[in-house]
Amino acid sequence: MSTLDDVLHFKNEKSRTISAENKTGAPGQAAMATGKLGPQRKGSADISLEEGETVTLADIDGPGEIRHMWFTVTDKTTMGSFVLRDLVLRMYWDDEETPSVEVPLGDFFCNGFGTRCIVNSVPIVVNPIGGMNSYFKMPFNKHAKITITNEHPAFIKHFFYTINYVEKPEPEDDLLYFHAYWNREDPVKKGQDYTLIDGVKGKGYYVGTYMALCALQRYWWGEGEFKFYIDNDEQYPTVTSTGTEDYFGGAWAFQKQEYGHLPETYTYSTPYQGYPFHETQDHTRDMFSAGKPDPNSVHACGNDGLPQHGLYRWHLPDPIAFSESLKVTFQDIGNNDITLYERSDDVSTVAYWYQSEPHNPFRKFLSREERLPR
Repeated sequence: MSTLDDVLHFKNEKSRTISAENKTGAPGQAAMATGKLGPQRKGSADISLEEGETVTLADIDGPGEIRHMWFTVTDKTTMGSFVLRDLVLRMYWDDEETPSVEVPLGDFFCNGFGTRCIVNSVPIVVNPIGGMNSYFKMPFNKHAKITITNEHPAFIKHFFYTINYVEKPEPEDDLLYFHAYWNREDPVKKGQDYTLIDGVKGKGYYVGTYMALCALQRYWWGEGEFKFYIDNDEQYPTVTSTGTEDYFGGAWAFQKQEYGHLPETYTYSTPYQGYPFHETQDHTRDMFSAGKPDPNSVHACGNDGLPQHGLYRWHLPDPIAFSESLKVTFQDIGNNDITLYERSDDVSTVAYWYQSEPHNPFRKFLSREERLPR
């Protein structure tokens, strides 16, 4: 997993960058735009997004490999507080007609609920304030296209992006392509497993999970197991976890209780596992009144909110291999300190994996209204 080995032997690659100042990544064509300080002085740092507009951020001929992406954008406008859920990121490999990646921008970067949080992991890093970075390697042989769609009900004045990639001298045989799929069930049906992905055909590796769970019932929410149905699995899976917080690398409900005090919840962000977001208050109307900033404003119902939990798990050191097919599910099960019980929470997830192409098309992407956080 060490990236230090990658620079010990020259591979005849050519480094390229796409940004608002060089939209094609052409060599020797960056930092040319004229700005307030004159020619070649930071003249075009961002683009704007009209309501309903889809913009192609990258259109690259292969063979090549995307190594790093960085994005930042406001998380709210006067028309709403969920820009990160309203913008949709899509990626297409080798001239395919349906996307291999289709995820709300924030959720792709483990910032669910349309809310920012800091993430310090190996493939996904989110730094202050809202600097979203991906280090997933995304190879392609013929072509790569990345788009962003603005489904927010307002004009986005500033959208910043950088996509770093290499051109490779030769196509690669038997290549596995990067995929990411977003799903939501609001609410999960009691007693029925939530499905992260299903219908994956081909061979590849499952490499990560992000989950944004909004608790709709009392007590502890994290007893459910993650199940991985591999190849010929039918009724029972081959790979499973022992519980939700166990799968994300934690234990004992992420809580510690000192005598005479209420339990304290611990969040954390580590290279491969994290629980970076836990919130019980609604901050979407902080300093916000009738669409205008107001530092003295508290909306009419106060700021109590449903408990929200954001967690990630990267299988990069231990990828889950499949040769024919893959299905991944999650049990929404709780514990009330007396017994286990079936829950019905609002669950959103991103599944990340690599597989051979072609892939089965994803189901129809949920509308903006169906994606809005509670």
